[in-house]
Amino acid sequence: MKNDTIAAVATAHGIGSISIIRLSGEDSLQIAKKLSKKQDFKLRYASLAPLYNCNDELIDEAIIIYFQGPYSFTAEDIVEFQCHGGKIVAQQVLDAVLELGARLAEPGEFSKRAFLNGRIDLTEAEAIAQLIEAKSEDAAKILAKQMKGELKGYVEKVRDDLLHILAYSEVTIDYAEEDLPQDLINQILQRLSELQLQLSDTLQASQSRAGLMQGFKVAIIGKPNVGKSSLLNVLLNYKRAIVSDIAGTTRDTIEEEVKIGTHLIRMVDTAGIREANDEIERIGIERSIEAIQASDIVIALFDNSREFDHEDEEIIKLIEEYKNDKSFISIINKIDLDSKFELSKIKEYKPLNLSCKDNARELISSLESIMDTKNVSDEMMLISTRQINAVKKALIEIDEAKEPLEEQELEIFSFHMNTAINEISSITRPFEHSEMLDKMFGSFCLGK
Repeated sequence: MKNDTIAAVATAHGIGSISIIRLSGEDSLQIAKKLSKKQDFKLRYASLAPLYNCNDELIDEAIIIYFQGPYSFTAEDIVEFQCHGGKIVAQQVLDAVLELGARLAEPGEFSKRAFLNGRIDLTEAEAIAQLIEAKSEDAAKILAKQMKGELKGYVEKVRDDLLHILAYSEVTIDYAEEDLPQDLINQILQRLSELQLQLSDTLQASQSRAGLMQGFKVAIIGKPNVGKSSLLNVLLNYKRAIVSDIAGTTRDTIEEEVKIGTHLIRMVDTAGIREANDEIERIGIERSIEAIQASDIVIALFDNSREFDHEDEEIIKLIEEYKNDKSFISIINKIDLDSKFELSKIKEYKPLNLSCKDNARELISSLESIMDTKNVSDEMMLISTRQINAVKKALIEIDEAKEPLEEQELEIFSFHMNTAINEISSITRPFEHSEMLDKMFGSFCLGK
């Protein structure tokens, strides 16, 4: 069945040196010939040619590259036009190819075709999508490995082990009279425990380093007028938040992105945490607590120029509540002013001394250090919520399969194993029952 020929601008909108318009489908080459009035294209060779619209009006002079399927990203014929950058020229080229029979591609449709045509699997497709929006250099390194099939190979190995275990079970059910090992049940239990440990380690590593993929979120908390907005402005190097001596100036959370070291992080300036005087302020404080819960790192500010009070005590309670789940940096701000703060109250949290009026170099160094501890390691990493949920569900099924295996209720055991395999397979590609049969008949001598 013939696929539609799809087209889209492949570069970001705006002013630049070049724009790329990409075509994919059986009519790609014919459209390129009509648009350029050029009949011969050498495979994977950059040709310079003028481009004309349907009224025979010159649009631009562009580089044209032809990739013949199946040796292309989508496994279909692909043509790329590299024209001069800017919104107008790129749109004119796109309009021209649409007039010649192509249709506008849907979001992600080029990658979807690559997946459907077997050029990439789901892990590689997700890696492509996330690499475009990578929040750190470490994330880019991980995603580059994923695009080369590192996670695919890992999943295939786990999947293959589970298929072999299922095959043992199915053989025991259907061919009980055959000469099978006496310690088969113990062998399967041992292998299941090894797989559980392996998957659990992968899951834990992936969850602890989620900030690498999604970008670290840093919340700034403290009582009103402690200097949260000033700190945000210093980190951003411009006056994003309103700063005043009036307590409660920040009534809602303010979010901005800033690069620290190799990481792009999202800073959240929260409303001062205290007993609210009105409904709007109360909602702002509730959102501040939500911001803490959603953050990876929390910066807790205390005011050196004011005495320790019940509002500071509330901040300490939050530190104690979340310290096992979040990374905290405690700061005594306004050290350029006369000290009235009782340092002993927060000494155990090893606070940094800071004046937002000067600089935040020590804080930046601490943030960078925390984020770098969650850097790339040799451990395999899952890169999406979908993948993490699939492993969680597979682990549940593997655990629930152990009891019926010990009781030699192999039909129930096989049910759980099939479900586990389906969950693991969903990370890369669907599981087909025929694969289990191949393992079963390929691993044992079952007679005629």
